[in-house]
Amino acid sequence: MTPRMTDVEVSVVMPCLNEAETLGVCIEKAQRAMRDAGIAGEVIVADNGSTDGSQEIAERLGAHVVPVRERGYGSALMGGIASARGRFVIMGDADDSYDFLEIPRFVHKLREGYDLVQGCRLPAGGGQVLPGAMPTLHRYWGNPMFSAMARRWFGAPIHDVYCGLRGFRKEFYAGLDQQCTGMEFATEMIIKSSLRGAHIAEVPITLHPDGRKTRAPHLRTFRDGWRTLRFFLMYSPRWLFLAPGGVLIVLGLAGYALAMPGVRIAGAKLDAHTLLFSSLALICGYQSVVFAVFTKIFAIRERLHPENPRMTKLFRVVTLERGVVAGAIAGLLGIVLLLAAIWRWVNTGFGPLEYASTMRWVVPGVTLTALGFQTVLSSFFMSILGMHRR
Repeated sequence: MTPRMTDVEVSVVMPCLNEAETLGVCIEKAQRAMRDAGIAGEVIVADNGSTDGSQEIAERLGAHVVPVRERGYGSALMGGIASARGRFVIMGDADDSYDFLEIPRFVHKLREGYDLVQGCRLPAGGGQVLPGAMPTLHRYWGNPMFSAMARRWFGAPIHDVYCGLRGFRKEFYAGLDQQCTGMEFATEMIIKSSLRGAHIAEVPITLHPDGRKTRAPHLRTFRDGWRTLRFFLMYSPRWLFLAPGGVLIVLGLAGYALAMPGVRIAGAKLDAHTLLFSSLALICGYQSVVFAVFTKIFAIRERLHPENPRMTKLFRVVTLERGVVAGAIAGLLGIVLLLAAIWRWVNTGFGPLEYASTMRWVVPGVTLTALGFQTVLSSFFMSILGMHRR
């Protein structure tokens, strides 16, 4: 008998693409776990175009099959979750590597009020990986590294960022506004939840060897590792743009401080060429910092990131008008330095100039002019990105 909408507390969603070998046992475990624990629930199989009879297996066992035409791990889950009737959703892969008999432990945490309950297969979070269940590179390098990055960069209180067995409140999920249709769906959920200050718990679980025998897993080590790193960087302009830009600016300023007075270090005089390298560092660093601000504004406006009080304060201080004025002043100072260099050339009758001395006017002049021009344009673009729209 199918429970009424108000009777369903938990919806178990399994993404499926040709999982006939293992789908049945996963559905039966989920149903048994909920039945034994007295949980009113349903099993949803989000089918992503299976051709091996997976749909028939699911229907025969009483699961609700949701066809999802758009390919991708995230697309399948989005389709399945959208059809979920339960207040809580448990998602997990249908390859029998996750033991769905552990569902009640996740439900218990959700009932306590947690927004997201993340499974952890790694010993660092109390989990266990059975022999042959996870490739060595994933277990000891990839997963721990990306999990540590998630903790450091986004404040995620988890030790297994890739674990696909997790539970969450459906109402909370709706507020995340998930966008990723591929394997990044799972990490997007963790990052967004952490940035929004969600109440997150971690449940230790046991990872079993993949139950499929006739085909290889969907995961590809280096391809998917790069996709994760790229996604982390896109979600963290601080580490992609701001930190490298800040380092370059510091190096550039240090170079100017040493090269302008012609300081000698270990017998080497820092002169005009040092100024050129320092200017390159300043311009690139400044551009990188500006890109960090652009990315943050865009992410907030597109609801990839939550509203940030620091960005609100920045908009009060760095207005379009102030940015244009600051850029114009820097540009005019640069032009003055360049005109001074030209005047010196005029005074020599357009003859040869002393190289090191002249470059101390030309290089800072070019740098200030470029930075001023960038500031004016960036101020306009920042204002456009920050415009409120319906």
